[in-house]
Amino acid sequence: MKLLYAFFTVISILFTNNVFAQRIAQHPIFDRLEVTSACDTIPDFNARTEKIKVYGTVYEQDGITPAKDVILYIEQPDVDGDFKLKHDGDKKYVHHRAWVKTDENGHYSFYTFVPGNDRRYNQMQQIFPSVKQPSRPVYDLASFLFEEDPLLSRRCRKRMNKNGDPTRILKFKKEGDILAARKNIVLVDTNDKLAKK
Repeated sequence: MKLLYAFFTVISILFTNNVFAQRIAQHPIFDRLEVTSACDTIPDFNARTEKIKVYGTVYEQDGITPAKDVILYIEQPDVDGDFKLKHDGDKKYVHHRAWVKTDENGHYSFYTFVPGNDRRYNQMQQIFPSVKQPSRPVYDLASFLFEEDPLLSRRCRKRMNKNGDPTRILKFKKEGDILAARKNIVLVDTNDKLAKK
């Protein structure tokens, strides 16, 4: 009986690890084999009127040390609030996406456009980021929100100030002919993050 129990335990662990590995391998952050630049541009950027730049520094867990060689991936809806999907063989992916790898000072920047609200579902304007540190698993960050979004209510802001991360609200300033917002990111301990799931 103990042998049978041990056998099923090993099978269960192997299956769990395999499912976890498949889920990680399917994350869109891995769709680009090599990311080398600290700057990237979302598709259709040049055709949009509300162009923006999101930039900042990624820091290690201490909040002081710049984190180099961290891959930051973003995806977002189009100007109508819809996720425009593309196909590559059997794989579907979000068209409006980009990747950067932080430089030796932890800096990164994206050129993109203001995404639309999906008013059918009362969804705010959002950019969805994910992070991949060297030798660590991928994890998602809280979405970036927009200060000027009419759906970002006072109540939502209050709740975010109390329980969430108010720095996820991007505040833009005019820099030449583009609106720019600084968004610094402090990495988390992925072991803690995985333990909480």
